[in-house]
Amino acid sequence: MTTIREMTPMAEFIETITVNVNIDLTPGALEAIVSNAKKVAGRNQKGHYRVDTADKVSEMISFFLMERDFETYVKDIGNYTGS
Repeated sequence: MTTIREMTPMAEFIETITVNVNIDLTPGALEAIVSNAKKVAGRNQKGHYRVDTADKVSEMISFFLMERDFETYVKDIGNYTGS
């Protein structure tokens, strides 16, 4: 795990930790991330895409968790039932 400082959508720095985990995604979500990342990055002169799609998956999930206040969600013990 690595401690880093990350910009939030509101342009303030917060401390985060990188945790490598396995998660379940729908094939459609993964396909959308890969497809859109390639569109945004474009191709280089050799016709290869200039984007690491695994990093983009991590970036998208991390941003979603920050934006949706995952910390508050996990602090609520009521969210731990039925898992």
